[in-house]
Amino acid sequence: MRRVTFFAMLLALGLLAGCGSSASPVEPLTLPDSPAKISRSKRSHFVVIVLENREASEVIGDRSMPYVNALARKGVLATSYRAITHPSLPNYISLIAGDPLGISSDCTECEAHGTTLVDQLQAAHIGWRAYMEGLPSPCYTGASSAGGYAKKHDPFMYFSQIASSPAACRNVVPLTELAGDLRHDRLAPFVWISPNLCDDGHDCSNETVDHFLSHLVPYVLAGLGPHGVLALVWDEGTSNSGCCSRASGGRVPLILAGPAVRPGYRLTSPADHYSLLRLIEDSFGLARLRGAGCGCTPSLDRALRAGGTRRLLLRR
Repeated sequence: MRRVTFFAMLLALGLLAGCGSSASPVEPLTLPDSPAKISRSKRSHFVVIVLENREASEVIGDRSMPYVNALARKGVLATSYRAITHPSLPNYISLIAGDPLGISSDCTECEAHGTTLVDQLQAAHIGWRAYMEGLPSPCYTGASSAGGYAKKHDPFMYFSQIASSPAACRNVVPLTELAGDLRHDRLAPFVWISPNLCDDGHDCSNETVDHFLSHLVPYVLAGLGPHGVLALVWDEGTSNSGCCSRASGGRVPLILAGPAVRPGYRLTSPADHYSLLRLIEDSFGLARLRGAGCGCTPSLDRALRAGGTRRLLLRR
């Protein structure tokens, strides 16, 4: 499965030369041969990539993940960052809603009810898009797919105001669409990326995750714009390590990269998924949802360059 998944990703990004489309059902979307050739966006973007099921100790310092560890050394590494709970889905919901909203399992028929980051962005007329590897088509409501898509890693489709709205759910798209959006400078201000069950590490090794990210992330970084941020975060760990009064889902890696972050910085103070949501909301000048607005939720502001986070991504 690992070889097929990674080959399809390379083909979709146009990184395999001389390979015909018959090698994969994915339509090739050709990018420049180097991230340096991507047109630099005048807008800034906040991109979140969510990976699966690792304690920080299983990633940071792992020699099978040279790219991820190089990214951590060059950008910001939060060394005391926690997931909210177990299993996966409540963490995904928390990252866009500031609370699990009563969901405590990886259910696929359940719904979450409440205001989300997407609702905030849409009310403020700020664009967003979520890219799901293996998603058969936009607005797909199934629990899984042959391409490794898992609904439990797609929090957007649990909210009826998104899933039942053709205009909204058309922003939940297959990952293959990212190549064209980067190539033509169509990246939305807020971007979410969920790799499939292999490339996110759920079913495959750290080495596989590192290979996937090493071919995807350089292009994302090139398209971030002048004040952009990339957040690479794992949904939950394998322990119950907690902090900040609301988090007990393990000590997981959070790596921030991009022009807005402090290079080579180590953030040693405790933080959690609600801290990341708070950073996103502050960056767009939005109100803080639920846990993100709690006085118990630490700030990630020190991870950014001088100037603070307020309306960071609205600067032009």
